Amino acid sequence: MIKTYGLTHLNLEVADPERSLRFYEQMFGVREYFRDENSIQVLGPGEKDVIAFVRSSKAGTVGGISHFGFRLMAPEDIVEAIETAKSIGARILRSGEFAPGYPYLYVADPDNYEIEIWYE
Repeated sequence: MIKTYGLTHLNLEVADPERSLRFYEQMFGVREYFRDENSIQVLGPGEKDVIAFVRSSKAGTVGGISHFGFRLMAPEDIVEAIETAKSIGARILRSGEFAPGYPYLYVADPDNYEIEIWYE
């Protein structure tokens, strides 16, 4: 077994890196740390997370991954997640509880990638 920090990098093919940057800044508080003419990379929200927004004609196409998720720090944070999603115009796909005290929210980003926000 190799030792790693876990899954820390996600590369999203997007139509407009600037639009994706704004969405993820507003929704999750990511911070830009690199850009070139076709991509923007951000840090966060986790300590070692990296997300790359790469301009592509394949933006929003679904392959073998149906969604990706962000884990909340406290179950009551779901209220803020829903309010933030609504305030930035994110499309809310569904919400509820997996079990009592374990809330979830699914939203679509600007390229229609499905994001799970949940507490466990």
